[in-house]
Amino acid sequence: MSEAQSIQWFPGHMTRTKRQIEKYLKQVDAVAEIVDARIPVSSRNPDLNRLIQNKPRIILLNKSDMADAVATKEWIAYYKQKNVKAIPVDCKSGKGMNAFQPTVKEVLALQIEAWKRKGMIGRTIRVMVVGVPNVGKSSLINKLSHGSHAAVEDRPGVTRANQWFPIGKGFDLLDTPGVLWPKFEDKIVGEHLAFTGAVKDDVVDTESLAARLLEILCSLYPDAVRARYRLEGTDFTDLAGWQVLELIGKKRGMLIPGGEIDTERASIMLLDEFRAGKIGKITLERTGGKV
Repeated sequence: MSEAQSIQWFPGHMTRTKRQIEKYLKQVDAVAEIVDARIPVSSRNPDLNRLIQNKPRIILLNKSDMADAVATKEWIAYYKQKNVKAIPVDCKSGKGMNAFQPTVKEVLALQIEAWKRKGMIGRTIRVMVVGVPNVGKSSLINKLSHGSHAAVEDRPGVTRANQWFPIGKGFDLLDTPGVLWPKFEDKIVGEHLAFTGAVKDDVVDTESLAARLLEILCSLYPDAVRARYRLEGTDFTDLAGWQVLELIGKKRGMLIPGGEIDTERASIMLLDEFRAGKIGKITLERTGGKV
């Protein structure tokens, strides 16, 4: 298997975001951390643990509709062992979202009882939404707020300012810009974030990234690759990622003058289809393995 690319991307506004998170933490009761269910380790910013510290937290495993259902169940059980509430959701369709408010109230049960004893019945619960870029924060808020719209685009770095959104009686959400960390210590973490679109495509070698993704998919989900790209009977054992990419490009008729395969076009198509869940329900990180 080819070596992972060294990928780094930390725009200046992310430093400001970290400062804003620290500032606004004093104003919220809990934190909802959204992660990508396909890469639950790589899509969790290690800096957030230091920033959030002991603030009550729930984890939303977003894009669970595109993840391996068995793996998602394993992740929920894993977080439960760590005494962290986690729920699978799909922020675009709204699936699983009805569990959000009850789960927040469960996590804050002792605090809510304390408010009641002080006569603060019905006090508004304020929740900060955090996560890496393009993980679904704005989609979550749009589904929950029914009319108050946060900016949504399928590219990282769209939300640039903190915004409050009411999501029903006695519930407010604080949207924050996506924040990465200054250096990915593990190359595979940076690569996984690039696969899912959390890192801008213009800072990576698209063809190398697509070839690496294919090596992983052919190892973990070979049948899904064969089915999607009509490669029935193909043995991936001794094929490098770039060779599979060429097979896919040829199968899709992506040729340039002279009959050569347009691997750049094939790479863009492959990454787009992976990010859209068209290759299958795929999880790249499991609870028992290292990232």
